[in-house]
Amino acid sequence: MASLSLTDFRSYPEVELVLEPGATAFVGPNGQGKTNLVEALGYIATHSSHRVATDAPLVRHGAQRAIVRAAVVRDDRRALIEIEINPGRANRARVNRSPVPRPRDALGLLRTVLFAPEDLALVKGDPSERRRFLDDLLVARVPRFAGVRADYERVLKQRNALLRTAAATRAGRRRGGRRQEDDAAFAAAGAGNVLSTLEVWDSHLVRHGAELLAARLRLVDALRPLAAKAYATLAPSSGLADLEYRPSGLSTDIPTLGTNWEPLAEHLRAGLAEARQAELERGVTLVGPHRDDLLLRLGELPARGYASHGESWSFALALRLAAYDLLRADGGDPVLILDDVFAELDGQRRRRLTEIVAPAEQVLITAAVPDDVPPELAGARFDVMEGSVTRVR
Repeated sequence: MASLSLTDFRSYPEVELVLEPGATAFVGPNGQGKTNLVEALGYIATHSSHRVATDAPLVRHGAQRAIVRAAVVRDDRRALIEIEINPGRANRARVNRSPVPRPRDALGLLRTVLFAPEDLALVKGDPSERRRFLDDLLVARVPRFAGVRADYERVLKQRNALLRTAAATRAGRRRGGRRQEDDAAFAAAGAGNVLSTLEVWDSHLVRHGAELLAARLRLVDALRPLAAKAYATLAPSSGLADLEYRPSGLSTDIPTLGTNWEPLAEHLRAGLAEARQAELERGVTLVGPHRDDLLLRLGELPARGYASHGESWSFALALRLAAYDLLRADGGDPVLILDDVFAELDGQRRRRLTEIVAPAEQVLITAAVPDDVPPELAGARFDVMEGSVTRVR
């Protein structure tokens, strides 16, 4: 990546940075805007923030929109990517100053792997954090999966709306003393159109869900040895790190199904049929990739709830390093971003991480004080203070 430009993004009215290969450190006290810079790069790469769930906080107070731009050099070709962030409205994207039909058409031009304190949630947090990790990596490797994920989420939203309607109808009849015991009685009472429409959405959910599920399973297979290797390097005295994908609502073990989407689709369909009554009662879709989890294990125990703080940090970092290795194997080094990471590590883990990332083609580091940047990663440095980003010569 050759440059970064921000307009009204977070705390920055305007900022222009020229970036070089090798290591670059952004140094300054907490709260001065270091993470805002690397967050912008992550947004260009993924069209989402690792810190907030919505776009509104990304726009500087008083501004109507924010613009993030990055000049990327890949395979000796240069591309200028621009994302216009419009909270409450559709975002816009340009590539080489020409509009693209959809912002997601710009995905894949910049690939980043960002590790930040928030990544502890990969180990300690809810399954949604681990699903997002997998899906973001899928899109980074194969950008068309942004469309698959969007299609699945659209169908899920429509199906949930229909289930809420069905649940409300059933609840209303029960309050009236006319309890319906099964789908046949429910349909006879005048809700058959809901069930027939639900079957249509079932087919859409199964098709998109099976494709997403198959891709996640292949991804986990590729990540397992890389994550185990990275963890063993970072924490050699701890147990073996392992990953296991846990699907929702499938009665058959995943290894017997393989990673082809057709058999997965049949088992998703069977899972939906089995959960039909519960879904109609609760008004929500209970089976599908949106409820799956990635189980992280240390030895025989799940990392969540059993891993120490240091082990959790190491596991989260191992997942990001595995993602980095996987993207690099696909061709072309991604930009590796370490946001306030070294201050959280003990001396041993700091040294081992430094050895791993030092050969990276481009690594960006944020740190509160210069001493938090290992000497082996000394390179370009920017001081960040009160909204000003200054290159240190």
